[in-house]
Amino acid sequence: MVTATKPVVELFGVEVSDTTQPWQTIVGDQTCPFLGKRCYKTRKSDSSISIGTCTVSDGNPPEPIMICPTRLTDRGKIFNDCMHLLTLHEPGNDLHLIPEVPIPGGQVDYFLVSAKDDKVVDFVGIELQTLDTTGTVWPERQRTLLKLGLTPEDSEAAARTTPYGMNWKHTAKTILVQMHHKAMTFEHVNRKLVLVIQNELLSYMESKFRFSHFHSPATISDTVHLHAYGLKPPGTGRRALTLGSRISTDTDGIGEALGVQAETRLELEAITELLEQRMSDLTLYSSTNAAAAVQQSANVAAPGAEALD
Repeated sequence: MVTATKPVVELFGVEVSDTTQPWQTIVGDQTCPFLGKRCYKTRKSDSSISIGTCTVSDGNPPEPIMICPTRLTDRGKIFNDCMHLLTLHEPGNDLHLIPEVPIPGGQVDYFLVSAKDDKVVDFVGIELQTLDTTGTVWPERQRTLLKLGLTPEDSEAAARTTPYGMNWKHTAKTILVQMHHKAMTFEHVNRKLVLVIQNELLSYMESKFRFSHFHSPATISDTVHLHAYGLKPPGTGRRALTLGSRISTDTDGIGEALGVQAETRLELEAITELLEQRMSDLTLYSSTNAAAAVQQSANVAAPGAEALD
């Protein structure tokens, strides 16, 4: 008998402990509730099968750990929590949420834009980061189906005992390096860049990197802001995101944490021109239609990001 040490907590956005759910339909439909369409994380060996693993229990710490960044977009809360950083936004301006905008250092997951007369007035960049895994979660996912009384697509996988783990070090280092590359651009044009992560990842970063240059609570004049979230107990519905803490720093602070230097910049005019080209009625933002931008982001996300086979 296989003993689960890192069980799946949420499958297709639904708490697996809730046996009252129509699991046959949920797994059969393969729908991501945060996208409103099929989960884009598919098996490398069979793209017709969506994985659907949003959250797992690492065991240490015992709190549920999100492994899919789309999970962070639930109800648009993370975007609402960045509104105060649009310091030039005024009543009457339109809000746009534009996914996957390229700048030096890589793409930024989302730009929350304040616009007037179809011209960019202000913007804030928003990056999402959840935990990467070492090894594949697929066998544990198959065992979860068995526990729910379903027949797994891959019964042999359910018997595998090879464990998977949470890649804390690689995840933390990679996202800090990426933020450092991009922060120079945002600092140069006097705009804000927000990293959205989970409380547990922030705690790990603070224990492993030099965070003495970070302000807690966050200072609005800083360029780089870290918003850390937790997951409430499921209660009668889906686990809701709750903002745990906000800290901030400048480019030097990120460099101090890593001990490296960044040198990439992009002029304000180039960024605003790119954003204005992407703005349309479809990107107009509200808490209820943020899923449209999330869907656009998922459309360009690389499928099979999780190591499965």
